[in-house]
Parts: sequence; structure tokens; C-alpha cells
Amino acid sequence: MSQNWLEHVHFDSQGLIPAIAQDHQSGKVLMVAWMNAESLAETVATGRAVYWSRSRQKLWRKGEESGHFQTVHTIRLDCDADVILLGIEQHGGIACHTGRQSCFFLSLNTTGASPQWEATDPVLKDPKSIYS
Repeated sequence: MSQNWLEHVHFDSQGLIPAIAQDHQSGKVLMVAWMNAESLAETVATGRAVYWSRSRQKLWRKGEESGHFQTVHTIRLDCDADVILLGIEQHGGIACHTGRQSCFFLSLNTTGASPQWEATDPVLKDPKSIYS
């Protein structure tokens, strides 16, 4: 398969692009991660989400430890070609390493004297039981 399509992607100075993982049916944003050319190409080739782990400096095949992998249904590139939007199916229902469906589980409560972040989504599975 020709990789000419990769030439249209504007990676940053570190060779990365942010990737938003969105449930392809509900539209709920589940997580944001980073991709490099290799992880994006592998995602296209396999149909499963592969990211670049900045902390581990290696490819991160989503679900390789947890079993909560992502099947990719669509891949979109924004108008500036510097953000990827993945339409995914989240297997196991958990995208976040905290054991929640989405990484966006904190909501800013502004009703009190001082704004506070509050967890609004439940933990579906104890992360200790997911990761060894």
C-alpha cells in the first residue's frame, strides 16, 4: 500500500500529531493520545488503534496490557492537517487507565465559592485488576 497519504499529515517538530478517539456510534470523546507516522500507518494497516507513548517512547498498541482495544472505523484529518480524529469501537467499554469509559471524567463545578474539579463518571473496573 502506498504511503503517499502520510505526506498530507502535519506532524509537529517531534514527529507527533494529537489523535482524538471518539466512539463511532455515540460521538462521545473517549481519549486523546499521540501518534507518529509509524503508529498511524500501523493503525491504517491493522484497523486497530496504535498510538505513540511519549512517556515510554515506544508504540502503544491500545489494549495490549488491558485487553481494552479499539477497532478503528473512520480516520479524519482536520482542516490544518494537524489533528487526527478516530471513530472507534472501544472493546471492553473502558478507554481510560483509571478504569472509566472516558478519560474526560472530571467536570468543573462552578457553583461554589471556588471552582472545583469533580469526578462525574464512575470507575467501571479497578485499574489494579486491569494492569499488573
